[in-house]
Amino acid sequence: MVRSKGFVRGVAVVATGVVLAGCSVLDALAPNQTSDAEVVTVRPDASVITKQQLPNFVGISKDTAGSSAISMNMVIIPPGGRADPHVHKGYESAIYVIEGNVETRYGDGLSKSITNQAGDFIFIPADVPHQPINLSETERAVAIVSRNDADEQESVEHYDPATPPK
Repeated sequence: MVRSKGFVRGVAVVATGVVLAGCSVLDALAPNQTSDAEVVTVRPDASVITKQQLPNFVGISKDTAGSSAISMNMVIIPPGGRADPHVHKGYESAIYVIEGNVETRYGDGLSKSITNQAGDFIFIPADVPHQPINLSETERAVAIVSRNDADEQESVEHYDPATPPK
């Protein structure tokens, strides 16, 4: 358990939290136990390869923080890299681009496209096929991705742009 004191706009604040090393859960509580709930800090020390085939630093999830309805991760798209086309069945995505320029192809057959840069917020509705592509051959792209799915990888389904929509 980590206890820290700080000041926010002149108001004293005491925060109690659990720091997770290596992304294991300590003292996770059920969602309804708010009076005794702990603030959880996750410091991932290694990336994992996602179903989308990108390096991902798992931040907040059911497994790492005991969340019940949200996940948040840092994804890195290597120079010249791209995710496999995919869809998040039943879940929305909110993305903040920290570094780089990314083209996101989306929609039926990935026929639409939008380009985003560092500082952009992106919203992808549930069930929209998409594929992010790093536009640089020399620099990585980095983004924070949040989803209303605590089991972030469970809703990921590969998407074949050549398959006609259902």
